[in-house]
Amino acid sequence: MERLQEMVGTVSSPSLEEHYNPNRPTEAPFIRRLEKVWELQDKINREIDRFIDLKAQMRDVIATVSDADEQMVLRYRYIHNMTWEQIGDELHADRTTVFRWHNAALKHITLPEEPITI
Repeated sequence: MERLQEMVGTVSSPSLEEHYNPNRPTEAPFIRRLEKVWELQDKINREIDRFIDLKAQMRDVIATVSDADEQMVLRYRYIHNMTWEQIGDELHADRTTVFRWHNAALKHITLPEEPITI
């Protein structure tokens, strides 16, 4: 994406010699680059929207877990992308306890009927 944006910002100098090629495109090269940038930005925005929807759905699923410790483990792991060690430090628990809470939480979650697909 950054490379395409760099290319859009540069315009090649015109050639002073006359060349006629009926197969050569008549639009400036940066137009094609701009179109690629716009297409890529649209694709990235669609993916971001899907991930935002997925994260909201994950929050809803995590909220169905009744135990607060289990809920926190799931939230730290899947919403905040924390490591097991970071979760243990945050919850003042050892790694074994964090794994136990995580396994119990997975047994207590209720999956949505129509999950978001990625």
